[in-house]
Amino acid sequence: MTALRQFFASGGLARTRAMLIKEFIQLRRDRVSFAMIIMVPLVQLLLFGYAINTTPRDLPTAVLLQESSDLGRSLLKAFENTKYFKVTRLLRDEDEFDRVLASGEVLFAIEIPRNFERKVRRGETPAILVAADATDPVASGSALAALSRLVQTALAHDRGLPDSGPPLFEVRTHARYNPAAATQLNIVPGLVGTILTMTMLIFTALSVTREIERGTMESLLSMPITPFEIMIGKIVPYIIVGFVQASLIIGIGIGLFGVPVLGSLTLLAALSTLFIAANLAVGYTFSTIAQNQLQAMQMSMMFFLPNILLSGFMFPFAGMPTWAQWIGECLPLTHYLRIVRSIMLKGATLPDLHYDALVLAGLMAVAMLIAVTRFRRTLD
Repeated sequence: MTALRQFFASGGLARTRAMLIKEFIQLRRDRVSFAMIIMVPLVQLLLFGYAINTTPRDLPTAVLLQESSDLGRSLLKAFENTKYFKVTRLLRDEDEFDRVLASGEVLFAIEIPRNFERKVRRGETPAILVAADATDPVASGSALAALSRLVQTALAHDRGLPDSGPPLFEVRTHARYNPAAATQLNIVPGLVGTILTMTMLIFTALSVTREIERGTMESLLSMPITPFEIMIGKIVPYIIVGFVQASLIIGIGIGLFGVPVLGSLTLLAALSTLFIAANLAVGYTFSTIAQNQLQAMQMSMMFFLPNILLSGFMFPFAGMPTWAQWIGECLPLTHYLRIVRSIMLKGATLPDLHYDALVLAGLMAVAMLIAVTRFRRTLD
């Protein structure tokens, strides 16, 4: 009580009020921090409310129809009526069947064999193959579970078929690339990209702002060096750091968790370097926009949040609405997750991954262009 009386008697309340006003004024002037206070919870609410779906529907599906018959078409319609499968591609042969799964173009491939209708009407119980890309067990699990109900109801309304008795056909499922649905095989490759995104962004986002706050930027600018050369000089050392990080994570994943590497390590190393460079370019762009290290860190975290939620690392990418998938396609982590999972678990080659590699290169080029242009403006 004595301390409280001394506080009021000495004018402590007035000084505290002045300090509060000063902090609010400073917060108002720091527009980036004020925007983050509003935007972070708003973005989280919108993404979790509208974009995230742990039971994905309308998953891309390819069909190899070996015969064109009424029962075959009825069966395809029954697959789509489950709301889990959406036929996006018709295949020509078994080689294309394997290729579209390996490249990640579809999550499921269905093969309806020749003479399917004739065998059904003879009571021979033909088999339909449903191959699933099980690198993401969450995305494929619910859809595969729905197939047991489909056997009983798919051809219920077709004429000339018995209304009761044993099933008219059987569905043979093949969960490829991760048949045991082990979460480690999905999470560990994804962690490579996630950890690299976080660390690479932070490293370079602080690079230019640190030079300004330490007062060393003037010395740097007095040297005969261009903005592009400064950017390359700051990015290249962290490419080596990122490469060491990626090697460490992949090595631990192989040694402790038994994650296979079925594809080329050289290809994985090359595309990982491209991904690291893309993230460093984005972080460097933030460093040229931010006025201090706090703002640079806030921008990095704001960019990191949608990378985690919309890339397919935590939630199935195919289950997101179209607008969320378009945003995800603009994020480097989305494409790297496809690359690292495809190389490690599927043995994919560069032709299978050319789209994601080209997008990563494009994102890196755009970020570098913005960074160099913005850095010149800062110099002026």
